[in-house]
Amino acid sequence: MPVTRLNHAVLYVRNVEASATFYQDVLGFRTVMAMPGARFLQAGGSNNDHDLGLFEIGASANDSGAGRTSVGLYHLAWEVDTLEELEQTAARLTAAGAAVGASDHGTTKALYAKDPDGIEFEVSWLVPADLITPDVLEGRARIDRLDLAAEKERYGAATRGGIGISTPTGV
Repeated sequence: MPVTRLNHAVLYVRNVEASATFYQDVLGFRTVMAMPGARFLQAGGSNNDHDLGLFEIGASANDSGAGRTSVGLYHLAWEVDTLEELEQTAARLTAAGAAVGASDHGTTKALYAKDPDGIEFEVSWLVPADLITPDVLEGRARIDRLDLAAEKERYGAATRGGIGISTPTGV
């Protein structure tokens, strides 16, 4: 029985209120259940019971050493439907002081940011399978600077992205 998708992620955070507010204000999540020290959030376009669980462990918690001094999760990646939504997200991340980068991975156009606890995440738009060309596939072998204006011109600001990992039709 194969796994088909990630249903939700759970993060330990210093302050559940601050983290919930960040994910709500910046990424449009909404609280679907709350209890002392915990929040369960659902993404705006999701029908999951919840997409993100937040558990408070207190202000004295250390930063994660994952990737520097220990193994652990590097980042979560959230998808948006259109390049216009990706551009709007970039503006919200920048305004919140959370943006840390933007990359073109060929089939994926990605923004990178950090939440109030420094936990990194990605927000991406995936090239639809029927629009993947050989040059787009070649782009998967490198990381280029993301030029959102050029991508909107190429694919259209309102073109719905692929779902999951985009692969060209017939491959």
